[in-house]
Amino acid sequence: MIRNSVIIEDDGNNDEVSLGKSVTFKELPDGEDEVYTIVGSAESDPLEGKISNDSPMAQSLLGRKVGDRASVSTPGGDMEVEIIRIQ
Repeated sequence: MIRNSVIIEDDGNNDEVSLGKSVTFKELPDGEDEVYTIVGSAESDPLEGKISNDSPMAQSLLGRKVGDRASVSTPGGDMEVEIIRIQ
C-alpha cells in the first residue's frame, strides 16, 4: 500500500470540498452541525470522523462550496445537507 501511495498536499484552497478536506455541514431543516474529513477508502474510520471519498456522503459533498446544499442518499432515506465550513 505504501509503495502505491500518493501524498496529497494541502493547497490552502478551502473554497471547495475535496479529498483531504474537513467539511462541516448540517442536515436540513434543523439538524446539528457534523464534521467529517474526506479520506481515501483505506483511511476511512467513520467513528473518528473520517469518511471514504467513495461513500455516498462524500460523493454528494465533493466539489461543493460553503452555502451549497446537497441531497444525500442513505440507508435511512434521502436527506438534504448544507455546507457550513471547509477546512
